[in-house]
Order: sequence, then structure tokens, then C-alpha cells
Amino acid sequence: MTVDELDTRILRLLLEQPRTSVREYARILGVARGTLQARLDRLERDGVITGIGPTLSPAALGHPVLAFVHIEVTQGHLDDVGAELAAVPEIVEAFSITGGGDLLTRVVARDNAHLEDVIQKLISLPGVVRTRTEVALRERVPHRLLPLLESVGRASARG
Repeated sequence: MTVDELDTRILRLLLEQPRTSVREYARILGVARGTLQARLDRLERDGVITGIGPTLSPAALGHPVLAFVHIEVTQGHLDDVGAELAAVPEIVEAFSITGGGDLLTRVVARDNAHLEDVIQKLISLPGVVRTRTEVALRERVPHRLLPLLESVGRASARG
């Protein structure tokens, strides 16, 4: 899917002012409300916009410890282990990966003891061979998409 200059402006506005109404976005961008709504609908349908809602802080919810747990899985059990991981509330993301391990999970915990409990739960899952854990000390670059969006927008304007 191609993201043009207007799409880029719309997406930037959504990232910078997520609580603004569609009518206000249209006014700010100088486009008709129907045009804006059609663009938003297309961006959602094409999978560019994947969700609308608040971004929550695990730390503010009492889970300030962040760790990345690599999980090695017995061959043929990747789907089974993936389904089991979905039942562990402290796992906020899980990805199949290449390299050292089969799965990479992002895990949050209340404290180090709680993290150990979560890791022990993971180790006990059928199909899990071993885990390797890396604890995050400090976030250096928060999750962001605006620089990528700006890069895509510049490329679109050039070509």
C-alpha cells in the first residue's frame, strides 16, 4: 500500500493529537470530513492503522520490571507453546524469531521475585526446552512510529 502526502499528514496528526475528533482533524488539515473519514477507513482496512485506544503503562499498573525472555521450543511444538503463552498475563508480546531461540517474549513483572515466578511458569510449559532472560534497565528509545512515518512520507513525495 502506498501512503501519500495527505495520508502522512493524517497519520502524523493521529499520533500527535490522538484525542481529537474527526471533524477537528478535517478542519486542521483543510479537507472535507468525508474525505478524511474515507482515508481513515482505507488506512484501517489496509492495516496501516491497527488500533485506536490508549497506550497503557505496565509500570503504572504495578509492573515496573521489563524483561525479554528467549524461549527454545521442542521441534513441532511452536504453535502449542505460543497458545500457552497467550494465557500468561505478564507476557505482553511474543514473536517467533530466528537465531538464538524460537520465541522472543516481552514480559512485565511487579519485581524480580515475580519475574522469577513467571519464568518458572514458562519453563514448566510442555514443549519448552529452555529460556534465557534479559532484564531491561532503562528505556532509551520509547516505542515510536513518527520518525518512520516521516521517512515514508518523504519517500512518497520524492517518488
